[in-house]
Amino acid sequence: MDTAVLPTSRTLPLSPCDNRFSLRLCSICDVGDFCLAEREAPRLRALDARVEHSAAYLEGSTLFRAGDALTALTVVRTGTVKLFTVEPCGSERILGFAHAGDAIGLDAIHAGRHACHAVALETTSLCQLSFAMVTQLIQGTPTLQRSLLNLLSRQIAEAHLLLGRYTAEQRLATLFLRLSRHARRRGLSATRLRLGMPRGDIANYLRLTPETISRLLRRFQRDGVLEVDGRDVHLTDLDRLGALSGGLLQE
Repeated sequence: MDTAVLPTSRTLPLSPCDNRFSLRLCSICDVGDFCLAEREAPRLRALDARVEHSAAYLEGSTLFRAGDALTALTVVRTGTVKLFTVEPCGSERILGFAHAGDAIGLDAIHAGRHACHAVALETTSLCQLSFAMVTQLIQGTPTLQRSLLNLLSRQIAEAHLLLGRYTAEQRLATLFLRLSRHARRRGLSATRLRLGMPRGDIANYLRLTPETISRLLRRFQRDGVLEVDGRDVHLTDLDRLGALSGGLLQE
């Protein structure tokens, strides 16, 4: 198995932001409540100026490494991020993927340091808010406290979703359903997906082999569940996909 080597960070220059595009991204973001909570407007009026919008990280760039100090609440603005640890043998163990609107690195809150690595799988940009500022904001703001707790609870539930003894079919079907519901929450098509991660990474995450992933995709296509064209996936039968998942994913 190949030894994991963490790449360095490579970025593109910042480009001017379109305010309408920016507002749309905030409205679908995991932590959008921190920036858009109208009832807390007096306290949050200047918050947008304190949110740092990163330059675009190129594919393969490291966003943070295991052991790095937690300095900011980070949200994927655009692109796809892989979260993983490196085992003693040097191979990667993928913990999950983050897409536009997803907060990453929240597992570092307890220890104050990241427990995993984060690498951009495609050109990716971030929004970051100083964690000291987040702490200050939530201390006297119950609505924001609940938002953060709900976010942490959802991430814990998703992290444990595939830990049981599930079949390969259930695992892959559940992944597609999660991506579909993620896209729907973000106001995108729930049936036409663009995968930001290669099949080898999907196989690693699902604890399957790439050959098993390819075999299942052929079967799903043959059965009319989905259509695949490179990294473009059209989910043609969501009900059937839900049945194949065995009901692992709850609404």
